[in-house]
Amino acid sequence: MTERLSAAELERATGILSTITSAYEEKVVGQQGLRRSLLIAIMTGGHILLESVPGLAKTTAAKALADAVNASFSRVQCTPDLLPSDIIGSQIFDAATASFSTLLGPVHANFVLLDEINRSSAKTQSAMLEAMQEKQTTIGGTIYPVPHPFLVLATQNPIEQEGTYHLPEAQLDRFLLKEVLDYPEFDEEIEIIARIDSGVYDTDGATAATASIEDVLFLQEAAKRVFVDDSITNYIVSTVYVTRHAAQYISPELAGCIEYGASPRASIAFSRAARALALINGRDHVIPEDVKTLRHVVLRHRIILNFEAIADDIAPETIIDAVFDSVQAP
Repeated sequence: MTERLSAAELERATGILSTITSAYEEKVVGQQGLRRSLLIAIMTGGHILLESVPGLAKTTAAKALADAVNASFSRVQCTPDLLPSDIIGSQIFDAATASFSTLLGPVHANFVLLDEINRSSAKTQSAMLEAMQEKQTTIGGTIYPVPHPFLVLATQNPIEQEGTYHLPEAQLDRFLLKEVLDYPEFDEEIEIIARIDSGVYDTDGATAATASIEDVLFLQEAAKRVFVDDSITNYIVSTVYVTRHAAQYISPELAGCIEYGASPRASIAFSRAARALALINGRDHVIPEDVKTLRHVVLRHRIILNFEAIADDIAPETIIDAVFDSVQAP
């Protein structure tokens, strides 16, 4: 049995998270859901799919978090003509030595932002799967590990579908969380303009590092040792089970909207993310509210709706809420 966190370790983890959050909030106004998801991702080694219209600080948030922990950051603008070698790297022939050398691609960074991932072809998207799942790339038959920690933040624009490629369900399932961003509140937009006028977002004004890679690795180990009671595990598995047998538990109208329920990866994602969220909230144990808070970001891309549900504009969040209402929390 894994040893639980000591009071000193919990205090250290809380302090690191507080300093990272402060650095994040220097650059990003609002978007607390994005902040929470980014912190969960770096503590679990998972990846995030972001859906939003342009201009909602996705790049700024990822760069600010990378700067805050002194991590490397790269951004890839996905286009239909993007090749796998443009992401993972390639071999370059050196005529002087008559030999090949390897040039690693932008995926070999701690934080990788794939902007508009659905604009890249299926072949290019599949090249990312090895890096995301296996934490490595293969170039010319040689394996190159990606840096540790490693986080992929992929974005897609929901309002522009021309020239895009649908993300396969199996690929969506590889993302630990899916966050949907909305426009800032009125007061938040006023603050954004004020910060621009004050020079906060100048290109040379990188966020000062307030933590280190070693701190991130400590957070990852600490998150693994957050206690999850058997009753919480049963609660997680029960809710995921209901998504696969919805007709027995929720209304026929909503149950009929589900083409496929969530896979066991959803249960794993709940368990990992809930541990991280408990640590963010200063606890060494998971409570049912942690699981419930994460219900949308964990399940919205894993429950596959049928054509009728999409045509009727049924939101997956509506079905997810019904699923959770049908399960008794411990």
